Amino acid sequence: MSFRDIMGQETAKQMLQSGLRQQSTSHAYLFSGPSGSGQRQMATALAQAIYCTRQEDDACGECLECRKVEHGNHPDLHYIEPEGASLKIDQIRELQKIFNYRSENNNRKIYIIDQADKMTTQAANSLLKFLEEPQVPAVGILITSNKGAMLPTILSRTQEVPFKALSPERIEEVFVKEGYSPALVRTAAFLTSGLESCKSLLDQNWFAEIRNVMLQLGGESLTRGSMSLVSAQQKLFKTGLSEHLELMFDMFHLWFKDMLYVTYGKQENVIFIDQLSSISTIARSRSTEQWVSYMDLAAECRKKLRSNMNGQLCVEQFLIGLAS
Repeated sequence: MSFRDIMGQETAKQMLQSGLRQQSTSHAYLFSGPSGSGQRQMATALAQAIYCTRQEDDACGECLECRKVEHGNHPDLHYIEPEGASLKIDQIRELQKIFNYRSENNNRKIYIIDQADKMTTQAANSLLKFLEEPQVPAVGILITSNKGAMLPTILSRTQEVPFKALSPERIEEVFVKEGYSPALVRTAAFLTSGLESCKSLLDQNWFAEIRNVMLQLGGESLTRGSMSLVSAQQKLFKTGLSEHLELMFDMFHLWFKDMLYVTYGKQENVIFIDQLSSISTIARSRSTEQWVSYMDLAAECRKKLRSNMNGQLCVEQFLIGLAS
């Protein structure tokens, strides 16, 4: 994995490559930004560049050290991610145990902690001691999409490397070229923040299914009222698609925005491009104020889901709200 392979994130690349050239790589980094915006790819690229024996500020991809990283079997590179809902103290202790031993080739040991904001308090305190007093030369890379959930003492001991969401247009360009459905790509690009997260969504069979269900429920709610409640029961709650309700509400939010785009003559901005004809018809059935209120309703229902409201009740309230 080379820095050249990562789209965007020029600020992050410049920071890291400058440190490599000046031989001033930090002992600990915090890669912070939207989930799926390339942090894990960048962490691997940095590790490969550090170990590369041929290039100063990037990975050649050909030397033995580079190939070990590429194949996931470099003995001095360690990945940690949550076990279940959190990163636990035993995981940090195991890392410390591994780092008690020097590497055979005098390499720096590198550890990458994904979703570092999900550390338990005990794990975070244990990591803090490790950050301050590593037993061997080490580089830590902590990845987070929620910097505010991390201990201030950990933040103060790491060098932050900021990541930004890629523009949907750039994401769209990449995956359409790879042969994915343009309609699905456009929707996924506006629901995610980077290439990794977009590809992950596109590769799920249920993504196309729930998109179709959302369009059906939206059309029925606005034209046939209570029929949408029957469809929701059959298409969502008897099929397993109900596991993805938050994403469905995000789709509804985009769909309602499309109604506004058409109303204001901005068809080129429509996200559900394959639905332009039906959107043009439906958009005339409500006022702009109503479409904005529906966007608010979708956001509110998503918030209720996150607060553990019953999913079926939440969907029913939403569909009734659209029909009234």
